[in-house]
Amino acid sequence: MSQKRSIFEEVEEGAATRPEPKAGLVEKSRSGARKAIRAWLMVLFAMVVLMIAVGGLTRLTDSGLSITEWRPVTGALPPMSEAHWAEEFEKYKQIPEYQLQNRGMSLEEFKFIYWWEWGHRQLGRVIGLVWAVGFAGFLIAKKIPVGWTGRLLGVGALGGLQGAIGWWMVSSGLTGERLDVASYRLATHLGLAFVILGFLGWFIFLLGRSETDLLQARRGREPKLFGMSTGLLHFSFLQILLGALVAGIDAGRNYIDWPLMAGGVFPPDMFQIEPLWRNFFENDGLVQFMHRMAGYLLLIYGVIVWKRSRSSGNFATRRAFDWVAVMLFGQMVLGIVTVMHSAPWQIAIFHQLGAVVLWVLILRGRFLAQYPQQQSIRGGAA
Repeated sequence: MSQKRSIFEEVEEGAATRPEPKAGLVEKSRSGARKAIRAWLMVLFAMVVLMIAVGGLTRLTDSGLSITEWRPVTGALPPMSEAHWAEEFEKYKQIPEYQLQNRGMSLEEFKFIYWWEWGHRQLGRVIGLVWAVGFAGFLIAKKIPVGWTGRLLGVGALGGLQGAIGWWMVSSGLTGERLDVASYRLATHLGLAFVILGFLGWFIFLLGRSETDLLQARRGREPKLFGMSTGLLHFSFLQILLGALVAGIDAGRNYIDWPLMAGGVFPPDMFQIEPLWRNFFENDGLVQFMHRMAGYLLLIYGVIVWKRSRSSGNFATRRAFDWVAVMLFGQMVLGIVTVMHSAPWQIAIFHQLGAVVLWVLILRGRFLAQYPQQQSIRGGAA
């Protein structure tokens, strides 16, 4: 007599012997070395932040015009003898900054400003080398995720453009009667640095999560908050450019009273330069006034975005915009302190780095509005 068998037995046995499908094969084939590339981009990110700080100090110490030639390769070596130092010093003596402002400067004083500018340029070369070696290595090893080659190549192209713009900026102060570089060129140079930093930060955020996670998270995106945070990002970028104009003409060292300017709501002689348009770049009172007004408006809009973030159902997103609001207020206070102390470099550099922190925090809030983190039913992060 045959033994009774469960109607599910055959299916169960077949299931036991059948090999289980491996999850994530498609994603694995597309993901490349996401963790390694992310680590590489984080190194580049830190180096760009350092570059912004060194560039700010170079400007605050009036060192940016000490090297009067653009030699991307041979310029990597500093003067190696007293004769070479004397030669570089003689080149500096030919430009307006020395003739109109620093006449009588000693060789030792020249060396101080030279080392600042040389270090700034050298750091740029190192960043370019780190990018080139990393990109070539991942490309040759075929470890770049699908769709990422153009993105990573674009970062390098922007870095190369930044070097060219740097020289375009410096060249504006080598002739005529200008004692510093053109402020609008300085703003272009700093603005591109923040663009590069923004791309690096966004890519780091993306690579920190899997493609599957990002795809699922996008279904819960908050379009309104994302759009408003994009506007906040653009507004903060405009404020950064205005800050560069202030730094370019040392406008932060004048009109040191607050909230008034020279005792009035408006600074005196706001449009005294001819033609009229030059006042928006070269009139220290008008430039500082624009920076102040934009700061107030940015704070107001930032509070509006923060209040909108309160309606988000995601705890991590709300917390991200909490930090944006805190830093936005702190950056405004730091700006006021900077101008009331006539912008000494020890305070001014922290104000510039505060802009970096705020930029990254806004970028992170924007990212979480687009790709919310998974969270438990209680509302905390999963």
